[in-house]
Amino acid sequence: MRTKRRTTPGWKTFTVSLLATASGVAAAPALLANGAHAADTSVELLNVSYDPTRELWRDLNEQFIAKYGKETGTKLTIKQSHGGSSSQARAVIDGLDADVVTLAMWPDTDAIRKAGLIANGWEKRLPNNSLPYVSTIVFVVRKGNLKGIKDWPDIIKPGIEIVTPNPKTSGNGKLSFLAAWGAVTQRGGSEQDALDFVTTLYKQTPVLDSGARGSTTTFVQKKIGDVHLAWENEARLEIAEAGGELELIYPPISILAEPQVAVVDANVKRKGTRAVAEAYLNFLYTNEGQEIIAKHFYRPFNTEILKRHADTFPDVKLFPITAVAKSWDDAQQRFFADGKVFDSLFKR
Repeated sequence: MRTKRRTTPGWKTFTVSLLATASGVAAAPALLANGAHAADTSVELLNVSYDPTRELWRDLNEQFIAKYGKETGTKLTIKQSHGGSSSQARAVIDGLDADVVTLAMWPDTDAIRKAGLIANGWEKRLPNNSLPYVSTIVFVVRKGNLKGIKDWPDIIKPGIEIVTPNPKTSGNGKLSFLAAWGAVTQRGGSEQDALDFVTTLYKQTPVLDSGARGSTTTFVQKKIGDVHLAWENEARLEIAEAGGELELIYPPISILAEPQVAVVDANVKRKGTRAVAEAYLNFLYTNEGQEIIAKHFYRPFNTEILKRHADTFPDVKLFPITAVAKSWDDAQQRFFADGKVFDSLFKR
């Protein structure tokens, strides 16, 4: 049985600055408004997304609203909710009225399916298994990289502080954990070696924020830590806003991050918004949508557009989730369920 719908908090105007949007992430998902015709629109969508995608969806929404209005005569508003990916999934399950979800990883979206809100087989409804783009985890370091951080083994040297979100609530957090684990096992290390590595990593992590943007605030504004394990796009934005005080480091190996997108079937059926919700997600695969995706430092599905931006996306060995677990369900149960590997690190 679904829980009673919650009253949605008041909508807030989107703030362009990367760092200015970070406040309040730990307390609750921030809800943001896109579109200038909120009072007189005939259709309204809510896109529930993960933490560092604010800038991406601002531009995608602006272009889609104009395109859809021109083609159909419809006045459209798209509102956004952002927070830690797992927390966002829970919010939708608990009643946050999403038309679409654009979360950080498969387990978060599939949790909504398991709750009965998304139909079985949702991954096959859009091209490339519902993946309009992929990403990875990289390093952000202080100017000059005085600690000499170039690869995963470097981040656990004595005296180095690491900033990364909590894997219990954040997609960035889960992917950072799995990237660290796989960076050991994919280069010949044992499972025990990987466990020892992540144990040291979290011992040297002074803060576990609930989401990616909160970790950005911790690292950039509060100046905590020597290295930030960040989404590739978030790292690029941090550096652009830091005025030369930060540097981007690509490790030789990292995880393939797959942020799939989906229509929330139960909600669009009740609200009568399926057609526009499906058109919205299909827009992501158009040349226009793919160019916007690449501009915001996500690796686009379209190989020709990806080639055009080859200088933006250095070649990194990206391993899939199946390199470290049987499946995402297996990874979730093994590493992040209550009492499992992540929780055991703190007992060690």
